[in-house]
Amino acid sequence: MKTFEKVILINCDIQELFDFHINMKNLEAITPLNVKLKLLNKDFTPHLGGVIKIQTIKNFIPTNWEVKIEKLESPNLLVDLALKSPFRFWEHSHIFTKKGSHCELKDVVKYKLPFGKFGELFDFFIQKELKAMFEYRHRITKKLLEKGNK
Repeated sequence: MKTFEKVILINCDIQELFDFHINMKNLEAITPLNVKLKLLNKDFTPHLGGVIKIQTIKNFIPTNWEVKIEKLESPNLLVDLALKSPFRFWEHSHIFTKKGSHCELKDVVKYKLPFGKFGELFDFFIQKELKAMFEYRHRITKKLLEKGNK
């Protein structure tokens, strides 16, 4: 099992940070520009056990995801588990913690690549892609949430 983590401090209210993450419109806003995202069940509202269906297109390659909300503990935790994805296993934890006047947003992704040992050869590229994606997501999330706090 591989793990990727990314942390950022944001000057906002913890409930505001949690609510931002359960608003599906914001998923589109924080998706990197080189990825097209389409919500296949547009009226989805995150709830425990709920499954969101997403299609991403990157480099002209479409990928369908089905992601189940495994944990939803306002205002501190959102955990989603991919039921269908390009990975053998994918679990994404969004952890929100109050840190003085700021909030810490911590993303933890646990994953297993397909194709066994052969798939492991591509982990360097996966880590690079995850780093770029979450740096973008965190930068945009911070920009959007801190905009209203200035």
